[in-house]
Amino acid sequence: MAHEQSSEWIAPNPSQLPDFIIGGAMKSGTTTLHSILDQHPNVFIPKKEQHFFDFDNLLQHSAFNFFDGEENSWIRNSMSRSPQQLWEDYLSNYDGKESSIKGEDSTTYLASSIAAKRIAMQPKDIKLIFLLRHPTHRAYSQYFHLLRSGRAIFSFEDTLMFTPEKLLQRSLYNEQLQYYYDLIPRERIKVVLFEDLISKTKNTVAEICTFLDLDFQKFDNNILTTHSNKTKLPSSITLQIYYNRLFRKTANLRHVDSLPESPSPKEKRRIFFLRLIKKAHRMINPLQDKEKPPIKKSTQQFLDQFFQRRLSGINNLVGKEILSTWFSDTNDTSKNS
Repeated sequence: MAHEQSSEWIAPNPSQLPDFIIGGAMKSGTTTLHSILDQHPNVFIPKKEQHFFDFDNLLQHSAFNFFDGEENSWIRNSMSRSPQQLWEDYLSNYDGKESSIKGEDSTTYLASSIAAKRIAMQPKDIKLIFLLRHPTHRAYSQYFHLLRSGRAIFSFEDTLMFTPEKLLQRSLYNEQLQYYYDLIPRERIKVVLFEDLISKTKNTVAEICTFLDLDFQKFDNNILTTHSNKTKLPSSITLQIYYNRLFRKTANLRHVDSLPESPSPKEKRRIFFLRLIKKAHRMINPLQDKEKPPIKKSTQQFLDQFFQRRLSGINNLVGKEILSTWFSDTNDTSKNS
């Protein structure tokens, strides 16, 4: 921590930092909450997720890195290359918004202890909102996100067998929240359930407004029907899996242009070719608005049992009833596992 405090990760202009951050969890309603709060006349949130405080975290952002085997080189992100420029780029999101309550949303922060340390060291009392979702449903939804973005190369069940951490790690809320509770005062952290945001939208948003010192009455009534980031799935899941296996690297290409270290001319030509393949595949197998196939009952039971054990004690940790919302047959013993 001492090393981090003396590093380039201290904001050069703290007043420009966001006043609040929606920090995840992934596939738990962060985009919906962003869309709701963005409609408040006193709030400003950049349109895109920033991922600033952990953009160099390989464990959370493997897709931010690209290895070219022919050149035997990495194209990657690093704060040490140009800290002043990276801070200017991040803080420029809030230029001219000094009179607004400024926010950002990044779905990886909750699962990132690096982000927790870097946010905590800022000389500004940034508030944090974390949305939690039924852990099995969240993992299942994340699978389809990985599928359509080119990063899932097996079925859901096979992914659980071969690389379970890909889908389960971001549902391990206890240890993730503990990072933040250890570093940031509790009064600056609010935990919201996805299920409450969807089924009790008015009351939940009103609570969030109180937390952020916003006037709830300034919202238009249409916020109660806001739901963003609806599911888009490839027309053929099987074809998508085969494509992902053959052209896994194309999943990282959307990040390459923004990296500080520019690709060589040869790398650029190869990247251009891979992008053409990706575009052709999307024409053959387009994304469509449709319902996810139902999760297999045995898989649901298997994961529910796993998460009930791993999340025991979360009610006491957060200070609210959570487990009974997700698992109707669960009585939380409030013991950490």
